[in-house]
Amino acid sequence: QVQVVESGGGLVQPGGSLRLSCAASGSIFSSNTMGWYRQAPGKERELVATITSGGSTKYADSVKGRFTISRDNAKNTVYLQMNSLKSEDTAVYYCYYWWRTAYWGQGTQVTVSS
Repeated sequence: QVQVVESGGGLVQPGGSLRLSCAASGSIFSSNTMGWYRQAPGKERELVATITSGGSTKYADSVKGRFTISRDNAKNTVYLQMNSLKSEDTAVYYCYYWWRTAYWGQGTQVTVSS
């Protein structure tokens, strides 16, 4: 089993920045993928960014150039640096760990509002 715990959400003004963190623990396999999805009220969950243990990344078009995903393999931790935040980035952000199956965190709220 793998446990996934996110932190770092909160309220920020448009144009501001936030950094989310996500730590995986338990039966961790060295070759894995971690990443972030988000779900806004009334909308489906959507991919934000992913990163493999080898460092390959993928981003949603809506966040390219504003968000950066990174990871520390020694700590089994992934980060999402979010800059130039917009109101449409408001959502619950979910971290996941994937190897053979997906394990999800409980989600952290990000609210972008003045």
